[in-house]
Amino acid sequence: MRSWREFVIRARRKPAVAAMAALLALSTATPASAAAGLGSVPPTVCRADVLQAGLPRADGIVTGATLNTSGSFTPPGQPAVTGLPAFCRVTMAKPDGAGHDIGIEVWLPTAGWNGRFQGVGGGGYSCGISYPALGKALGNGYAAASTDCGHQGGNRDGSFALTAGRRLDWPLITDFASRGIHDMTVVGKDVTKAFFDRLPSYSYFTGCSTGGRQGLMEVQRFPGDYDGIVSGAPAINWTRFIPAEIWPQLVMNEAADFLPACKQQAFTAAVVKACDALDGVTDGVIGNVDACRWNPHALVGTVTPCGTVTATDADVVAKIWEGPKTAGRPLWFGLEPGADFSGLAGTTTDASGNTTGAAFPITVAWFGTWLQRDPAWDWRTLTFSRFEQLFAQSVKEFGPTIATDDPDLSAFAARGGKVLLWHGLADELIFPQGTVDYYQRVQRAMRGGAATAQFARLFLAPGASHCRSAAGPMPDDPLAAVVAWVEHGRAPQTVPASLTTPAGTEVTRKLCPYPQVARYNRTGNPDDADSFTCARTYR
Repeated sequence: MRSWREFVIRARRKPAVAAMAALLALSTATPASAAAGLGSVPPTVCRADVLQAGLPRADGIVTGATLNTSGSFTPPGQPAVTGLPAFCRVTMAKPDGAGHDIGIEVWLPTAGWNGRFQGVGGGGYSCGISYPALGKALGNGYAAASTDCGHQGGNRDGSFALTAGRRLDWPLITDFASRGIHDMTVVGKDVTKAFFDRLPSYSYFTGCSTGGRQGLMEVQRFPGDYDGIVSGAPAINWTRFIPAEIWPQLVMNEAADFLPACKQQAFTAAVVKACDALDGVTDGVIGNVDACRWNPHALVGTVTPCGTVTATDADVVAKIWEGPKTAGRPLWFGLEPGADFSGLAGTTTDASGNTTGAAFPITVAWFGTWLQRDPAWDWRTLTFSRFEQLFAQSVKEFGPTIATDDPDLSAFAARGGKVLLWHGLADELIFPQGTVDYYQRVQRAMRGGAATAQFARLFLAPGASHCRSAAGPMPDDPLAAVVAWVEHGRAPQTVPASLTTPAGTEVTRKLCPYPQVARYNRTGNPDDADSFTCARTYR
C-alpha cells in the first residue's frame, strides 16, 4: 500500500483531473466534504518533514506540526479555545531578511475543509497570534492562518519599535505594518496546498481594529492576496488617529480638570437622552449622530454624586467631542457623543477624592517610544504646542509605512475583490468619522459612490463600541456576506446585527450601506430588525 505522500507526489506529476482522482481515492470523504474538494486527510500528513518538503524554500521553516483531536487548544497563558474539530496545527518561522523571524500558525481541518483559506488579524500593537480567531475560522471549515509579525508582547506594548540602542527598528516596524500579514498569507496558502495538495478556491481576511487596518493594507498593497475582506473599525489613518487619542487627556490636563467617572456618565446620559429619538425610535442609542447638536453646557449646575457640573467641565467635554485643532483648523476627529469616555478620557479617583488621568497606553507608547524614542516619557508633560509638533512628526515620519489610508483601490477592484467595512458609531477608541472620511475618499478616487459600491461597502453600527456590541448591535457574520458577494455575486443590501441586553432582551437590527441609515417604520417592535427600513435620511 503506497503512502499518502507517495500518492501526492505522483499526483503532482499528472494532469489536474487525475491528481484529484488519486487524492479522492485515498480519502474517506463524505459527499459534502468531497464537494469542497477533499475529505479526510490521513494523520501522517500532519508532520513537519512532510509539510516542509511540499513548501517553497522561501517560505521559511516548519517548526512544528501537531495533530489535535482533543476538541480544545490552550495557548500559553491564555484561556482555552474549545469546540474545535480535529485539526493539524502547523507552526512556521519566516525570516524577514533583517534578523527577525515572523512567527506564523496555520490550522488545517483534517476533515470537512470548505476549500477556502482565511487570514485573521490582530489588535493594537499585536498582530497575533490570534488563537480565538483561528478557532472560529477552523470551526467554520476554513484553513486559517495568523501571525505575530515578528514580535511578541501584548496589544498595548509598542516597545518592539526600538532597538536596544533606542533607534527605530524599521524592518520590524515594516513587519508589523505590512510584511508580516503578507508573508502569513503567502505561507498560509502554501501550507494549505502542501496539506490538501490543492490551493484554496477562495481566500478571505477578517479583522477588527488593527486587524481592520491589516485587511485594508492588503487591499491597497497586495490586491492579489485575497478575494474578500472584512475590515471592522479599521485602524487606518494610524498616524493621525493614534496621536488624536491622547487629546482628551491633554484637554483635561491643560484645564486642570480631570472629570471623575460619574460626571462623564452624566454627560453621556444627557446627550443620549437629548439625541436618542432623532432616528425615529427611543432605544437608548444615538442612531442619527450627524443630527445630534446637544450642547454640554446645558448640564452646568447639575448635581452629581461626585460634584456639581461646572462650566469648565462642559468646556472639556465640548473639546473632547470636537477633536484636536490647531489655529482653528481640525487635525482629526473627536469622540462621538454617546461613546464611553473611559477608553480615551479615563480617570481614577482616590479615597481622598483626588481625580487623575489614565491615558490610553497605546497612544502613550506612540508618543513616547515611537515618536520621541523615550519609553519613560511622562504624558503629563505634554502641552498643546508640543502636541501639534508631534502630530506633524507622526504624519511625516510614519505615514508612508503604517497610515494605510490610500484610497486608490483600483487594482483590487479590477481583479474582482470585495471589501466590507463596518464601524460602531459609539467606538470609544477609534473615531468612526475617520472611517467615513476614508470611504468618502475612496468614493472620489473610484469614480463615485455607485462605482465604489460594486466592490466596497461601509456599514455603520449605531451604539456599537470598539469591535463589540455595547448599547447597540454589531454585525453577526459579515464574512458570510462577503462570501456571498464574492462567490455568488450577491452584494450585501444590509448586514444583520444583534445584541442581547443585560436584561436578556434580544435586539436585532439591519445595518445599511453608507450613506443609507436604518429608519424606524414607526410601527412594529423596535427591537426587531423588520421594523426598520434603509433610507437616505431619518426624515
